[in-house]
Amino acid sequence: MVRLKLEIQADLENVTDLRPSSDDFDYFFNVTCTACHETHPKSVSVNRAQEREVSGGKNITAHFVWRCGNCKRESSAKFDPSVPVRPYRDSGNLAELLVIECRGLEFVGFDPRGTWTCNGNTGKFFEVEFQDGDWCEYDEDAHLPVQINFKGSRWSRA
Repeated sequence: MVRLKLEIQADLENVTDLRPSSDDFDYFFNVTCTACHETHPKSVSVNRAQEREVSGGKNITAHFVWRCGNCKRESSAKFDPSVPVRPYRDSGNLAELLVIECRGLEFVGFDPRGTWTCNGNTGKFFEVEFQDGDWCEYDEDAHLPVQINFKGSRWSRA
């Protein structure tokens, strides 16, 4: 088993605490088989609130179960329950978002699609949906523009 952490990087302007909108959030990752090194051609969806049975196991579950199209090996991944998803606050720098335990696969990419949330300087709540990695709006309470530019992500050993 390998524990991987996902770090994200974004420029935050007049907002803080960028995070997934709910515990039922669909994360989109690129996945590679560690047996044959084949990378799946499309992003896969992984949801922390949904678990599936791993074949051959006695009541063993994972948040993601995948059979490689090349070597047919089954692999799985599970969010580390001891590490909560962390809000992103460190504008411009890489910061840890989540940790996931992988068996037979590694995640190699991340797509920030879906609905996220953040807070304005006055505490106003915003829903964020990135368009080509960017989001912008106007905070009428603070009389300031608010925006996020998603810069990228990095997977590394946790």
